[in-house]
Amino acid sequence: MKYMKLGTKPDTFYTGEAVRSVVSEIPADLIIQVNNTKYQLHKFPLLLKCGLLQRLCSDSEEEPVPVALHDIPGGEASFELCAKFCYGISISINASNLVPAMLAARFLRMTEAVSKGNLVAKLETFFDSCVLQGWKDSVAALQAAWRVTGWTESRVVQPCIDSIVEKILTPPSKVTWSYTYTRPGYTRRAHQSVPKDWWTEDVSELDLEVFRSVLSTVRASRLLPPPLIGEALHVYACKHLVDPLRAAGSAFSNGGVPPKHHCQAQISAVAGDQEETETVAKQRRVLESIVTMIPGEPGSVTGRFLLRLLRVANFVGASPSTRVQLVRQAGAQLDEARAADLLIPMPSDPHAYDVGAVEAVLEHFLALFQRRANDENRRMSAAMDRVAGVFDEYLATIARDAEFPIGKFVDIAECLPDIALLQKHPDVNKADKKRLCRLIDCRKLSPEARAQVISNDRMPLRTIVLLLFVEQERTMAAAASASASHGDAVSRLAARTTDGEPLSADHKSVMHRPRADHGLIVADDGTAMARLLAASTKMTARKERAPENRGAG
Repeated sequence: MKYMKLGTKPDTFYTGEAVRSVVSEIPADLIIQVNNTKYQLHKFPLLLKCGLLQRLCSDSEEEPVPVALHDIPGGEASFELCAKFCYGISISINASNLVPAMLAARFLRMTEAVSKGNLVAKLETFFDSCVLQGWKDSVAALQAAWRVTGWTESRVVQPCIDSIVEKILTPPSKVTWSYTYTRPGYTRRAHQSVPKDWWTEDVSELDLEVFRSVLSTVRASRLLPPPLIGEALHVYACKHLVDPLRAAGSAFSNGGVPPKHHCQAQISAVAGDQEETETVAKQRRVLESIVTMIPGEPGSVTGRFLLRLLRVANFVGASPSTRVQLVRQAGAQLDEARAADLLIPMPSDPHAYDVGAVEAVLEHFLALFQRRANDENRRMSAAMDRVAGVFDEYLATIARDAEFPIGKFVDIAECLPDIALLQKHPDVNKADKKRLCRLIDCRKLSPEARAQVISNDRMPLRTIVLLLFVEQERTMAAAASASASHGDAVSRLAARTTDGEPLSADHKSVMHRPRADHGLIVADDGTAMARLLAASTKMTARKERAPENRGAG
C-alpha cells in the first residue's frame, strides 16, 4: 500500500485533563470542539490554511475563540490530521485515511485559493496518481469513502469503483499488481499464471452496497463468464454469512452425526435472540442481496453453495420469495450435493432438521427429471443415480436421531423412486417397520447387504422371505450361466477332437461329466435353497412368537 508523508516536525499533540493540545510556549487562543473532544490550539497556523476557520473566527470577539465542528467528515481523527498539517507536524497519508482526510480538508476549505500548496491539492494529486492506480489501494479507498459519506461524495466513490472494475476486467495475463488469494491448497510460485478469480477475495472486504455496485458494473460489461461472478458471490458469502453447520462439518466428514450442540452454541453466539438482533438482520440483508445477484445461467454457482444459502435462509428467517428461489435453483442442481449439505437445522430448534425444505428441493428435482427431453435422458439418469445415493446417506444420517419422526422419514423415502438400502430406525414399532421395509428394492441390494438383512432377527418376516427368494434366483442364474459356459467349452473341444487334435488329461477331466449332471446340481441347489428358506422362515416365526409366549406366561 502506497503512502505520502507530509510535514517534518515531530508530533507534539498531547492529551491533558480530557483536552487535546499541542506543546507550545504561546497560550492557546482557539478552542475547537469536535464531537466529544476539545482542542486548545492557536489561530496563527490554523487560520493561514483553513478558509472556514477564517470566516468563523472573524465573526467572534471572544478570547479564546470557541468553534464547534461537529459535522466535519471523519470526526476527530480527520480533523487532527488537518490540524497537524497546519502546524507542519509530520503526517502519513495512505489509502485508508486519505478519503476522510480529503473530505475534512474540503470541509475546512484548505484550498489553493486560501494558501498555495494547501492540503486539498496535495491529497487529490495523491489520490489520482497513486491510489487509483493500485488495486488494493482502490479497494481500501472505496471502503473508507463509503463508510464516511455513503453515495453522497461521488467525486471519490465513483472513481474508485471505475478503477476497481477496470482492473477486474483486465485479462489475468496482464495483472501485475499484488492481490489477496488464500484458497486452500493454493501456493503461489514464481512465473505462475494468475488465477481468473484473483480479485474475488479483495472485493469481499467491501460493504454490501458497494460490493453490489461493483459486481453489477462488472456483470453489465458481459466480459466475464457467469461462473466467475458466482465465485465472487461464494467468496463474499463465506466471509459474511455464518453457516449453521460449519462447526459440525469435520464430524460429518468423518462419517459421524454432526454434533448439534456445537451448531446450537454457534447459532446462539451469532444470533442472540435471533430475528430481533441486529446481527441476524444484517445476515438476512446480505443473504437476500446475494440471492438476487446470482446469475440466471445454469452452473453459475454450485448446488452445494445453493444448499448452504438455503440453510442460512432458514436460520435468519429470509423472505418466502428468497427461499422459494433457493429451493428452485438447488433442486435443479441437486445431483451436485452431498448428504451433509442436506442437513438444514430448524430455526426454532437447532436440535431438529428441517426435512420439509429438503423434501421441497427433492420434489423440484423430480419435477425437472420428468420434464426433460429424450436427448437428456442419459444425463438425467446419471443425475438420478447420484441423488439416490446422496439421499440414502442422508436418510441413514437423520435416522440416527432417536427423536426423529418416522412419518417424515417415510415421506422423504417415498418421494425418490428406487432408493437402495434404508437403515432401520431405532426402536420403530412393527407397523412403521413394515412401511419402511416396503421401500427396500430387494434386487438392488449388494450380497453383503442381503446377508446382513437376512441375519437381522428384527427385520419383518416378509422382507426376509423376499430376500431369500432373490438369493435363490441369483444362485440359479449363476449356475445356469456356468452351465452355458461349460457347454460352449464342450462344443469347442469336440470340434478340436473331430479335427484330430488329441485331448489332454485336463480336458478329459472336464468332459467326463455330462451336462445333464449339471442340471441335477442346479436342482439340488434349488432344493437346498428351499430347505434353507423353510428353516429360516420357521426360525423367524419362532422368534416373533417368543415374546408373545413370554407375555402369556
